[in-house]
Amino acid sequence: MATASPLSYSSFRTYEECPLRWKFLYVDRLPETPRGYFTFGRVVHSVLEELVRPLLIAGGRRLPSGDAQRTLDEFHPGGPAPSGGVPMSAEELLALYDRSWLSDGYTSPEEEARYRALGRELLLRYHGRLLRAPPQPVAVEEHLEARWDGIPIHGYIDRIDRGADGGLEIIDYKTSRELSREDAQASDQLSIYQVLVESNYTEPVAGLTLYHLRSLTPHRAPPRPREALRRLHDRVGTAVDGIRAEAFEPAPGRQCARCDFQARCPEFRSVPATDGARLAEAVDRFRRLRQQERDLEQELRRTADELHRAAEQFGVHRIPGAGAVALRRREETWQYPPERVRPVLEAEGLADRAPHLAPDEIRRLLRDATIPPEARRRLAETGARRVTWYWELEES
Repeated sequence: MATASPLSYSSFRTYEECPLRWKFLYVDRLPETPRGYFTFGRVVHSVLEELVRPLLIAGGRRLPSGDAQRTLDEFHPGGPAPSGGVPMSAEELLALYDRSWLSDGYTSPEEEARYRALGRELLLRYHGRLLRAPPQPVAVEEHLEARWDGIPIHGYIDRIDRGADGGLEIIDYKTSRELSREDAQASDQLSIYQVLVESNYTEPVAGLTLYHLRSLTPHRAPPRPREALRRLHDRVGTAVDGIRAEAFEPAPGRQCARCDFQARCPEFRSVPATDGARLAEAVDRFRRLRQQERDLEQELRRTADELHRAAEQFGVHRIPGAGAVALRRREETWQYPPERVRPVLEAEGLADRAPHLAPDEIRRLLRDATIPPEARRRLAETGARRVTWYWELEES
């Protein structure tokens, strides 16, 4: 059984997309082919980290003991937050960008040149915005760890700002072409970052932001409600359970087109040439048999319907044949629609005795003599009986 180390958002997303690719990356440690757009994003992020770092102000970080670290604000109630330093000049920014540049993964010198020019443009524009409206960051590129109801998680957060109301805003830079507020509202990454910040800072999380660098647009969303975090926790827990159980089956999908491990994946691996002809014949035979199976199922339904019509016409439940007797059997089931049965259960104080609203739970209540007859009558009225007829064969 595999042990699950702290899970990052990237690791969680990889396992959800394809457990086998997760194994290749995190267990087998297989390298992936560098891609230019990933390299570009890493370089821009590293430059922004150095650009914003001089502006850092004191934050309220929780100590490992659980005690809260005192901040300067506590010594000056109601006073302004302490200001940070001065960011680098535009010339220093571009010099840092040139020193940080990496050429990994670009498909051609022309593509690299386009990305490099794009980076200079968006960094200069961001620098101008920063000088006009300096933020109040309490952390940049902060690595945080936490146990989320028993699940170890971690992440590197691009920036955490202190808002005007004293709350914290989580900011994640994006260099992608398109981005919207809906992306921020649906981002699992921001949700996990919220959990990490809430576990490590005394101030509350006041907002979540995906910052679109190409358009200098902060796409903001409110903090996730507890129910949304609970649903995500269930998904993360499912991933952790799969990792511990070494459940690493492939999950084919659109992501396969950009996967570097197709040659190792059973979904794409070819059969040996020496067995190709034999297995191709088996596939064709399987296809023919499957079609025959569908044809037989249709013929079986038509014949059963013919026998049902005869049984109803002549009022019989036994129809003899040359080698067997067809016996008509009856199956009765009860259905209790949730929208009808739930209000009755709640009104009668019985909801905890049928938590799943399953038919067998309701039937047990109907047979329970300790429940008042009127309550049982009301429950019974929510049900609908379904009768199904089917045929059995008795050999002659």
